[in-house]
Amino acid sequence: MKANFRSSRHNVKAAANKGKENSSMESLVHNDLPWNIRKFVHNQLGRFNFSDDLTQIDPWSKSNWSHTDLPRLKAGMVGAQFWSAYVPCGAQHMDAVQIAMEQIDVIKRMTQIYSNDLQFVTTVAGLKEAHKSGRIASLIGVEGGHSLGSSLGVLRMFHGLGARYLTLTHTCNTPWAGCCVGNDTTEPEGLSHFGRLVVRELNRLGMLVDLSHTSFRTMEHALNVSTAPVIFSHSSAYAICNSNRNVPDYILKLVALNGGIVMVNFYTYFISCNQTATMGDVIAHINHIRKVAGEDHVGIGAGYDGINTTPDGLEDVSKYPELLAALLATGDWSEEQLKKLAGLNMIRVMTRAEQVKDNWEGEGVTVVEELLAASVPKPPSDCVYDT
Repeated sequence: MKANFRSSRHNVKAAANKGKENSSMESLVHNDLPWNIRKFVHNQLGRFNFSDDLTQIDPWSKSNWSHTDLPRLKAGMVGAQFWSAYVPCGAQHMDAVQIAMEQIDVIKRMTQIYSNDLQFVTTVAGLKEAHKSGRIASLIGVEGGHSLGSSLGVLRMFHGLGARYLTLTHTCNTPWAGCCVGNDTTEPEGLSHFGRLVVRELNRLGMLVDLSHTSFRTMEHALNVSTAPVIFSHSSAYAICNSNRNVPDYILKLVALNGGIVMVNFYTYFISCNQTATMGDVIAHINHIRKVAGEDHVGIGAGYDGINTTPDGLEDVSKYPELLAALLATGDWSEEQLKKLAGLNMIRVMTRAEQVKDNWEGEGVTVVEELLAASVPKPPSDCVYDT
């Protein structure tokens, strides 16, 4: 007999509280709050109180893009966040590297200011330690390969500052990787030789390769190159909504072979291909990815604070228990399977990436020093030192 929704929600909370030490039911998801901090208060954290109910405070309360604050994270039983160091495509070949650095800075400062509730982590061991202390593990993902300025040295510096994944593209091609929207014949549809070196260097560093926003060809190339599991930090199933931001079935099968994970996005246009969607629509995407790739290769990506329309019932970060309860109530998901969906699958991927790093280090695999050379477009400025 299927459990009713209320008792299922109680079971989800009980399981989460019982299993905190093992990351149990607490979500490990993608969140764009740092960009809103830049957009609304210009990264001046003295003008931002994360402990407030931001639904009552301007400009957050008036924005369709705002879904996150500490009270709602706690209500949502969120145990870990990948905070996105996002850079708009308009900054490519301009100040993208600087903006990425500033976004990494604001994430790290936020975790320091709110250290009673947040803990900055860079490893699986750190994540588990944060859970034991009752704090939200806070990790950094750099969203958009254009943030590198086509420099592997910059990538290594991002890693040194604590970034643990790189989204290879955003909604623009880079000189070495194709994105999900449109094609410019002067730039690759997939990964160029240099793009493959970016993936290799990510593996060597122990940083995750994130394929959300990339073209199907880039997805294929990266999956063929990467030794470590890849992630889709916030993408859904193409078979249900045929947006190029979603993942087609043949790629889902490759993700399973690679050992990676696809984390479902909540943006309505990627869920229902329309301006409205329901929690049931999100569940359909989760179940489809599970059916094609397997229960070990699906997670929750959401994308809160980076989307402006959300499904009914999933309006903000407080709603994760509602989703898990709804899945439990279907009778198709056990508590152990929901633990995988909510966090354990992602932790397995991170653990494997760390193992690849350690193995390569033990084998003496060296740093990639190759340059992109003359194919890098010149920035629209004379203020560039050309060596």
